[in-house]
Amino acid sequence: MKHRISHKKLSRDTNARRALLKNLATSLVLHERIVTTTAKAKAIRPFVEKLITKAKEDSLGSRRYLSAKLDKETAVEKMLELVGPTFKERPGGYTRVVKLSPRVGDKADQSLVEFVENISEVAAKKKLAKKKSVAGAKKESVKETTKKKVIKPKTKTNVKSKQSKSKTAATKKTKAK
Repeated sequence: MKHRISHKKLSRDTNARRALLKNLATSLVLHERIVTTTAKAKAIRPFVEKLITKAKEDSLGSRRYLSAKLDKETAVEKMLELVGPTFKERPGGYTRVVKLSPRVGDKADQSLVEFVENISEVAAKKKLAKKKSVAGAKKESVKETTKKKVIKPKTKTNVKSKQSKSKTAATKKTKAK
């Protein structure tokens, strides 16, 4: 009976297994999808799910936890800024494992591990929302400044038009004489 077995060994000792999970999780966060063997995909899924659950809350403790579990600081930043807020309302099941055809070299079962929601689309939507808000603020400030500018030239053009009318009237009188 398999009591009290919480993870797969993946034919590695403890340190090699931890390094493997750390590298796979970092690659998954940075690239949003990875292709690996099915055994590694099944092993990494609960590891990444716990990281995403921690990333939902951007605190000092969660930042330290993620930096201990992930290799690169850019992966930690992406987890806290994009991945965590994306899955804020979702209670679990952040990743999916899709089985692929066997690898050509050794016929090992391959799987695709990816996030359930597309993180890059969420990032693009956030950027668009920021651009729209910034552009809207700029348009409002431009409208206000143009209103002020439009008022001043109208008075000047009115003065110029009166002067030009008087000049044209004077030239007509001189031509008539």
